[in-house]
Amino acid sequence: MLPIETIVDSLIQKDPCLGDYRQVLVHRLQHIQGVRDRITDDQTDLLTLASGHEHFGLHRNKDSWVFREWAPNATNVYLIGDFSNWSEDPAFSLVRLPEEGQWEIRLPGEVLTHKDLYRLRIHWDGGQGDRIPAYARRVVQDSDTLIFNAQVWEADEPYQWRCPNFRRSDRSPLIYEAHVGMAQEEEKIGTWKEFTRNVLPRIVESGYNTIQLMAVQEHPYYASFGYHVSSFFAPSSRFGPPEDLMALIDSAHKHGIAVIMDLVHSHAVSNTVEGLGLFDGTEFQYFHQGQRGHHYAWDSLCFDYGKAQVLHFLLSNCRYWLDTFHVDGFRFDGITSMLYTHHGMEKAFSGYNDYFNESVDKDALAYLALANEVIHKLRPDALTVAEDISGMPMLALPISHGGIGFDCRFAMGVPDYWIKLLKERVDEEWPMGGLWYELTNRRPEEKTISYAESHDQALVGDQTLMFRMAGAAIYDHMSVDDQDIIVDRSMALHKMIRLITLTTAGNGYLNFMGNEFGHPDWVDFPREGNGWSMKYARRQWHLVDDPQLKYRFLSEFDRRMVTLLNETDFFSGEEPSLLWEHNQDKVLAFSRSSWIFVFNFHPVQSFPGYSIPAPGGSYKLELDTDETVIGGHGRLISGQVHRTLQEKNNPLGFQLSLYLPSRSGFVLRPV
Repeated sequence: MLPIETIVDSLIQKDPCLGDYRQVLVHRLQHIQGVRDRITDDQTDLLTLASGHEHFGLHRNKDSWVFREWAPNATNVYLIGDFSNWSEDPAFSLVRLPEEGQWEIRLPGEVLTHKDLYRLRIHWDGGQGDRIPAYARRVVQDSDTLIFNAQVWEADEPYQWRCPNFRRSDRSPLIYEAHVGMAQEEEKIGTWKEFTRNVLPRIVESGYNTIQLMAVQEHPYYASFGYHVSSFFAPSSRFGPPEDLMALIDSAHKHGIAVIMDLVHSHAVSNTVEGLGLFDGTEFQYFHQGQRGHHYAWDSLCFDYGKAQVLHFLLSNCRYWLDTFHVDGFRFDGITSMLYTHHGMEKAFSGYNDYFNESVDKDALAYLALANEVIHKLRPDALTVAEDISGMPMLALPISHGGIGFDCRFAMGVPDYWIKLLKERVDEEWPMGGLWYELTNRRPEEKTISYAESHDQALVGDQTLMFRMAGAAIYDHMSVDDQDIIVDRSMALHKMIRLITLTTAGNGYLNFMGNEFGHPDWVDFPREGNGWSMKYARRQWHLVDDPQLKYRFLSEFDRRMVTLLNETDFFSGEEPSLLWEHNQDKVLAFSRSSWIFVFNFHPVQSFPGYSIPAPGGSYKLELDTDETVIGGHGRLISGQVHRTLQEKNNPLGFQLSLYLPSRSGFVLRPV
């Protein structure tokens, strides 16, 4: 690796605006190196360090069990459970080890049996409490008492992987984001097995090459969407046994689809029995003490990334999911909250000063860099994606180039902009220049993944794009023989928004399940305020399966759009280049990898013989949002070939003369 000063000078050469922050950048990289040296003591390999899950927790040897826990403030620790009648039996008392804060117990093999429930009872000066072990791999909730406990889990045979050596393709990620619990049609919590049987085939058919699973880690409150994690090493048992999650991932691999999971390391649930709060009686075992340790907006606890033991725990968690469940990478949730002591709350992030000041948590930056190092050393093909709303520079640059090591970052401003347009402006006022800027505004050296709408827009009481545009008409006018003007507009814009978002995206595209066919309603998990109803915590697949409803048109368009990208992968080529932008006509045209993309957002005006500058050649109509088979009006001729004409008054020297139907977009392939 080059000297840190050389790396920083290279960053500044590419982005002179960083020049004022040279010393800050040098200190950040030095700090990352210093943390790496400190936690490995210049002797331990980082991958070996990230193996805490093989040391701590409950493990079966040939004829015995061993259990270890880290609880430095504890004075006594007992293993309690079915085997001890839930009492403090001296036979199940843990022994303090010489290593700082570690406790251990060894038991004969017959003492613990499959499905036994257990906890720790931890004593400290002035108090005691029951705790679920921090490294517990299986946690279950009693359906009657709603109490959580750890569970001994010994499958008859270890899961036999059918695709043990699967490696993610180097093609650009086309991500289908899914929540297993709400992926089913029935008003209940779905399972890993049901997802594999019922939803995975839909994803295969749709053409997406990556699945992003949300809410995998155990969380006490279902309605938290998995963001309030309690047991970081336990896949949520409400979806089924761990072997069923393995089978889901294995089945996806069999179809060539990678699986990444949402990894929540930005905070933890504040619960004590179920979570890590006050685990050994102290606030500061895993988290910052006092006000800094509590995220006031999320009512959760904030990790202290400066502690070596916390880094050991979190880095091991990264490796555990890769080793045990063969996931192919991670979406790191809530990066903004980690990066800043103010958590990004009510901050505009309007300039570089917001990224280089005392509010930045340099320990969190160091952890993220080391996490990426561990992940990519273990699995060079793994995909890591940063969910950061602040725009912190260098997150998605390799560590060797002065970055934090993420492969990609989400273009989170894009879905926000679409909702803002729909909320605040009538169609006639959509600014073509502003739209182009928002869709293409990104740091060229960092890879990004775009998406038209996010799950958050429905989860937090907002609406999906289709629901916001169609309103009540989505309930009454989605029949194929119902020519409703509101639904007609909504479907046309839904297809255009998705097509222009995908074709201008930097290096990947994401869709949340059901949004590809314009799923109606919002997402509302069971809670006290809705009478614990599951009505809106599901996906109504029958809507897209019904040939008499228009949802199938949107789904078919999405499939064609994704298939087109799979066949061409123009993400791997050049950035989109603007050919034409006319605000009054509401027309945008651009080229990418020799393909041409044209959009007429005008709500009523079609343009015959519309001239657009283009490189010389012939172009075939490859995809058209207005085709009748996908719910359009069929105003263009499918497969038509257009030839450029010489035009010396534009810089390219050629132009295309096209018919641009109102509210339509299309793709022209060079021939």
